[in-house]
Amino acid sequence: MTALLVLLVVVAGGAALAAWLPRALDRLLSARNAEMDGRMRTMNEIVDRRLAELDTKVDRRLEHASKQTNAIHRQLGAVGQATEQLAEQAKGLGELQQILRPPKARGGFGELLLGQLLADRLPPNAYETQYGFPGGERVDAVIKVDKLVPIDSKFPLDNFERMVSADNDIERQQHEKLFARDVKAHIDAIASKYIRPEEGTYDFAFMYLPSEAIYYELACGKTGALLEYAHGKRVVPVSPTTLDAYLRVIMLGLKGLQIEQNAQKVMAYCAQLQTEFGKFKEDFELVGTHLDRAQKKFFESEKHLGKFETKLEQAADSPAEVAAPAEAHELPLAVDAA
Repeated sequence: MTALLVLLVVVAGGAALAAWLPRALDRLLSARNAEMDGRMRTMNEIVDRRLAELDTKVDRRLEHASKQTNAIHRQLGAVGQATEQLAEQAKGLGELQQILRPPKARGGFGELLLGQLLADRLPPNAYETQYGFPGGERVDAVIKVDKLVPIDSKFPLDNFERMVSADNDIERQQHEKLFARDVKAHIDAIASKYIRPEEGTYDFAFMYLPSEAIYYELACGKTGALLEYAHGKRVVPVSPTTLDAYLRVIMLGLKGLQIEQNAQKVMAYCAQLQTEFGKFKEDFELVGTHLDRAQKKFFESEKHLGKFETKLEQAADSPAEVAAPAEAHELPLAVDAA
């Protein structure tokens, strides 16, 4: 009986458990599903936010890349224009080279560059272009310091170009000799024509070479012995750069001379002022002497006036004394003294 009751209780408990268990499982599954839904929504929101940020970054990167691409296109266009300009300039330089082929054209071009350099560095009264000597010779320019500094422009280009473009050492040596011959001829001409101390020049002259390459070859190349030859002839080769340095030094010297001249003018003016001051001092002392004498006369006259005033008072007090011979004689004397 007891066993039957236990069995009934177990069966009833099992039935109740069987009835409760599905409902509990449903609640548990509902809670789990709700939790999973919440997590999925959170994950979806995070993913959506990350995707939006990624889209924004991608858009920014694409915009930046587009700007860089446009800038590159613009720079490429500018490079193309610069290339075209360089091509035009190269064409112009080629035309200029053809124009400068004749020696006279090169000489005129060198004189033009020399005149422009002098105009840029010196005041108009410190130089003169195409200066003529009394003997009839004419130099390209002179610099006026206390004496004249002759400057002549030379452009020995032909044999220099052949020397530079020579295909072998033999041709180069041949053109080196011809180039040295040309330069020596120019040096001799400048030394004989333009160094004239008896006509107001210094005992040296400048030989202006418009090309830095030619000057370098003359001064430092294998033909460097030409520089020593030029110095022996009292001729100083200069390029545009070295002549500019010389002109700057000359400009400083001219400023020093101007300061010295102004100082001499100031000293002469001070000497003139000193002379005039001496004259003024003499006049002032003379006026002082006259004033001193006038002051003494004034004091003497004041004393006589005091005496005369006293006698007038006495005459007013006793008229009988005025007719006395001595008093009548003293009165005119007192008046004359006054």
